[in-house]
Amino acid sequence: MKKFTLNLKICLWVLSCLIFMAFKVQSFMDEELVYLQKRLLELYDHTAENQEVARYELNVTNSGFCRYKRFFSNGKVEYFSFNLMKFKGLDYAGTDTAGRLFFLTRGEDVIVQTYNDKKDGDVDSMASFMVIPTKKMEPKDLSELSDRLIKMNGQLQVQK
Repeated sequence: MKKFTLNLKICLWVLSCLIFMAFKVQSFMDEELVYLQKRLLELYDHTAENQEVARYELNVTNSGFCRYKRFFSNGKVEYFSFNLMKFKGLDYAGTDTAGRLFFLTRGEDVIVQTYNDKKDGDVDSMASFMVIPTKKMEPKDLSELSDRLIKMNGQLQVQK
């Protein structure tokens, strides 16, 4: 009977550790998603966009996707999306006041779609990077953003 109780205690302890670790990973992911969403919105430079862009959406979802959507005043919509598991690195072109942030993926993993384009029609294609205009991008911002995206990529790979 003592052996049975010892085994039961060990099983309960292991089970409780697994449950605790599962919630800790999810908590980490939620915090990272909130940080990335907030930081990308802070760095986004809507003034650098063409005057024809009426509004935009920039989201990092809890399912691990980064989505960027631009709505033009003529009705055209451009949509870019990639899974953070496919993230390879960041690149930046510009100065510390304004520039463009490139999200690089491992292959052609960025979904590119256009809707309501009177000139070229609706287009579905793939790309190897996604670009957003940024403002006030310091080297430490780029480094921190890259580090967090790489950590998140690792966590998403583990969860898969």
